[in-house]
Amino acid sequence: MILKKVKAYFRPKKLLILLCSLLVFSACENHKTAKKNSVKEKITTTSISVREKQEQIIQEYLYDCAHNYNYKYEMYKYQECLDKGLAQDSTIAYIWQQKAMPYFKARKYEAGMIFLDKAVKYDERKWLSYRGFIKCIFAKTYHSAIKNFERIKELEGNSFVMDHTYNFHIALSYLQLNEFAKAEKIFKKDIDDQVAQWGEDGYHHLDLFYYGISLFEQQKWEDAIVQFEKSLEKYLNFSEPLLYKALSMMQLETYTKKELESVFNQLKKSKEAGNTINEDNAVYEKYPYKVG
Repeated sequence: MILKKVKAYFRPKKLLILLCSLLVFSACENHKTAKKNSVKEKITTTSISVREKQEQIIQEYLYDCAHNYNYKYEMYKYQECLDKGLAQDSTIAYIWQQKAMPYFKARKYEAGMIFLDKAVKYDERKWLSYRGFIKCIFAKTYHSAIKNFERIKELEGNSFVMDHTYNFHIALSYLQLNEFAKAEKIFKKDIDDQVAQWGEDGYHHLDLFYYGISLFEQQKWEDAIVQFEKSLEKYLNFSEPLLYKALSMMQLETYTKKELESVFNQLKKSKEAGNTINEDNAVYEKYPYKVG
């Protein structure tokens, strides 16, 4: 009985219906796959077009327009160019950052921060650490700077901005908030991490100087001197470590008057030679604990 049913099922007419059904199903599946691929291609093409369009806007309104003007003397023309670019596409983070930058150099921090906030809004990963740097070194809003760096660390770990780690800027912010023990702990770990990764050449002379300052502020004179001397090994005749080394030596009874005079004479020569904090942005902002 079962065999008869099977044979009946595979009669030519029913077999033809089965084959047609399979062909229709296959055609539907191929159509769905083709449609999906078409949507993917459309999305990719659209993304590329948006990116290319934004690059064209940057070229036309930043490089070919704004950069023709000196923002120190022709700020309104510089900003007009960028505003025209943003009128084309208000989501270009780089143009917002370029609008902000001249105001920070002119020490108009709140005016510039309005635009930098927009840059972070449209590209957080790229501009959040830069905003933290501006808040730490320029605007000196240290609590907010710390929040920015803690957030970017969540996204990408302890990376670098303006030649220094995120943790360096966090520690420097705590130093400026008079939380010296917290600053000391972060500076030490940051330097140790850099040594572990790159050896003794991994850290910066400014890392050591500010680490020394965090010790100096806690009256850890001998430990501070060690760090100031290590900083001087990196940057010979660096005025700031020389000054604070001398001040630390004055608190101890183990140094002679002749030794102190030798350090102060070296400090005088280094100041005359201009051997001070040499960060690129030091021409716009006075860094903490800078001599003079």
